[in-house]
Amino acid sequence: MHDMTIRRRVIHWIRHNFYFFIAGLACIIWFLFRTGTKPSRIEYPCQQASIAGANLWFAVYLFPLLSIIKSNRHGRSQTNRLLGAGIFLVILITGAWYFFGARNPEPLTEDVPVSNVTSDIFVVNGTSGNDGGVNQLLTLMEHKGTPFYAVRNGMSATGLIAKDDVVIIKVNSQWDERGGTNTDLLRALIQAIVDHPDGFAGEIIIADNGQTQHGPTGTGGNMSYVKNNAEDRSQSMTRVASSFSGEHHVSTFLWDTITNRRVQEYADGDMDDGYIVDETINPRTGIRVSYPKFRTEYGTFVSFKEGIWNSERGAYEGDRLKIINMPVLKSHGNYGVSGAMKHYMGVPSDKLTRQMGGRAHSSVDKGGMGTEMAETRFPVITILDAIWINAIPDNGPRTSDDEATRTNIIAASTDPVALDFWAAQNILMPAAKSLGYTDLSSMDPENNSRGKFGNWLRLSMMELRRSGYNATMDRNAMNVYFTEENP
Repeated sequence: MHDMTIRRRVIHWIRHNFYFFIAGLACIIWFLFRTGTKPSRIEYPCQQASIAGANLWFAVYLFPLLSIIKSNRHGRSQTNRLLGAGIFLVILITGAWYFFGARNPEPLTEDVPVSNVTSDIFVVNGTSGNDGGVNQLLTLMEHKGTPFYAVRNGMSATGLIAKDDVVIIKVNSQWDERGGTNTDLLRALIQAIVDHPDGFAGEIIIADNGQTQHGPTGTGGNMSYVKNNAEDRSQSMTRVASSFSGEHHVSTFLWDTITNRRVQEYADGDMDDGYIVDETINPRTGIRVSYPKFRTEYGTFVSFKEGIWNSERGAYEGDRLKIINMPVLKSHGNYGVSGAMKHYMGVPSDKLTRQMGGRAHSSVDKGGMGTEMAETRFPVITILDAIWINAIPDNGPRTSDDEATRTNIIAASTDPVALDFWAAQNILMPAAKSLGYTDLSSMDPENNSRGKFGNWLRLSMMELRRSGYNATMDRNAMNVYFTEENP
């Protein structure tokens, strides 16, 4: 009698609510499927609508059903069946959540401050590097509110580079041919710096750490390759530097030569060239932060993190040291894309950190380059060399002449994360598609699967935000400016 009563009540209830039951369950399944791999989508209008439908489903269907079961204290057999069905439903929902979400979770961002400031990206199309493209870029930046030159106006100077700054241009010297930074672009940038409106009296160092490994010969970086990325293939980075040496202080420093030597800071009384290595490993990204400390060809003592060491005063001049990040845009066999963030792998010592634990290169897919950048020295600007790129998925970072695609683009931003995101979607992926490749998932900055480019770029962004730097992967927060000739 009791079993018949509860059965009739349940059947009657379901019959009159059947269509809403199906619609509400569909809302739950849609929410789990659509949101699971990327929880940031929870803010989308369709997701908000599905949440509302799911809430109504629980309120109208599940809770009254439980009250029916509870009211039947004697119908144990029927109750057990319904209870079993409920447990099965919970398992189904939990399993769907795990399948679509838990396997590829998006990093939590609740404790990370999010800047409301948008990021500007400046783009010059149709440039070969030695044709005035850099000047077009700097003019565009000036017009849009990011002046390259810090020109004194009374007691203050606004802009990125002052006349007496020491500038490290961080290039890619680990690879020859099209895998290294374009030396025409490098030469044009140095010319622009020494043409400072106030008269340049500072110093420029072309630098990189090829880690004494990999590269065309398996021995790391080189500033004097035979085949270089330029219109004149013999134009090496050493040759570029020497062309300015008569009038300006421009030199190269290959950090490979000091990457195996651990030293202390100048303030600790250690004047030797080498690498400072952090005593602890970052608990989030697993990197042991490290950075170079060296004396330049012109006698300047440079700590990549602390700044210029003034021996007479016994103090650092932190504001005088500026970093210009100058990577090549290309695919990467391990990390999908090599651009602004991955390029900072040429700052730490991979050899020392591997020996001590907290290896730098192994931390990339955990956001380690964001940690390295945030805890050493953030670049004042990143100028992305996309004149020749490697658009073959998973093929780089080595890029031969035959593997390279010419796009004739340079782009810049003070936000390296936004620059990587935009360049991957608007330069690298379209070029790969034009070559006939259809699986572009390794290059996609919105692919948040564990270990993929989009995932580690997001983790790097979070590291920068924790340290107060503006970085975004939100397209709506990116202002992209093109030269008037190429809108």
